[in-house]
Amino acid sequence: MFTRLTSCFDSEVFVIVSLTLFLPICLEQFARDNGYLLPDRIEPCSAISTLQTGPARCVVRIGWVWIDSASFSLYVYSISVALQALTVISMGGIADHPPHRKRLLLSFALLGAIPATIFLILPSTSPFWILAAPLAIFANVGFGASVVAMNAYLPTLAKESPEVQRILFEIEDSSQGVAHISHTPTLPDESSENPDSPLIRQDTTTTTSLNEHELHTLRIKYDTELSRVTSRISSFGIALGYGAGIFLLIIALIPVTLLHGTTFALRLAIGISGIWWAVFTIPAAIWLPGGGGGGGDGSVGEGGLSSADDASFSGQWNTKREIIAAWKRLGNMLRWSEIKRLRNTFKYLAAWFLLSDGFTTITSTAILFGKTTLNMQPSALILVGVLTPTSGILGSLAWPHLQRRYGWSNLKTDAITNYAIDP
Repeated sequence: MFTRLTSCFDSEVFVIVSLTLFLPICLEQFARDNGYLLPDRIEPCSAISTLQTGPARCVVRIGWVWIDSASFSLYVYSISVALQALTVISMGGIADHPPHRKRLLLSFALLGAIPATIFLILPSTSPFWILAAPLAIFANVGFGASVVAMNAYLPTLAKESPEVQRILFEIEDSSQGVAHISHTPTLPDESSENPDSPLIRQDTTTTTSLNEHELHTLRIKYDTELSRVTSRISSFGIALGYGAGIFLLIIALIPVTLLHGTTFALRLAIGISGIWWAVFTIPAAIWLPGGGGGGGDGSVGEGGLSSADDASFSGQWNTKREIIAAWKRLGNMLRWSEIKRLRNTFKYLAAWFLLSDGFTTITSTAILFGKTTLNMQPSALILVGVLTPTSGILGSLAWPHLQRRYGWSNLKTDAITNYAIDP
């Protein structure tokens, strides 16, 4: 679990420092440094002070199209979100495959960290300044995909927590050692690392010594505790990542203030977040369980699978086939018959569609509005950037406590928090 929290510690910093604050400002500044003032589009935008107020707008030419300098940042972000969605859909099955999960996490972490670091050596005056757009796109796609791979470890960590294991032992003791919970060669593999195993293990054997009511109570207890542990691990990771992001924001405030918010200062902040991301990915590369096999036959490897299982997976598993299968599953799920059958699931997906990326989009738009319309100083924008994740830390720590105290389910907690945000 420590390694999973370390992964939050590195990637969430990129969100707080770059994705929601410095990256939108930097992209707008890149466009402004290479743009012209309306309506004549002759005078460079850099010819006037960034603090000057007035109706003049700055546009930049991308190919044969003129784009507002503030809109340039939003267009880049929109493209990155679209590519992120395509990537996440394609990699879903791969992330559920333990031998490839770690490799996927590290690959996308580097895909995000390296472009962010390259901002250090790409000035806005360069003839290749437009490369800032694909660098930002790759960084955002890398972040989103690495989070998916990282969250794939959550069910494993939750199922192996002491609280959940204690309830499993209670079920085993109450059923007098019946093997429907334990892992035996005669039963399908339901280890926590098996991608086909259910999150909640089900009873597959008829028992006569266990009262049905007691078994039902234990299952509800197991389900509730598993939900709470998952929520606790996730929220603690978010709080840790937000804390690291605030720390780096405060550090970045020093050069940004000393350099008076120049483009180099913005690039420096983004580059530092990329370096931070890459450096703190090293513990995940060392300690996270991967697909390495064990020693002899039947030995258990790092990923919780035996070497024989690894060999079996290697013979049947194929990346291209998994990607195609992921899109086929999506197509089958979007059939009208499935939508009617899984009505509540699609209601949840529709709600998530409206909420996803809302935080980042609103924050980025607010930052751009503060810079271009309110003419806020970079130090003031950083203060806004600090207040936002601080509220996130308080919420991520407070809500799980309230959930445990009042016995709320994850669904009820989500509903309450959403109503609190948008009454």
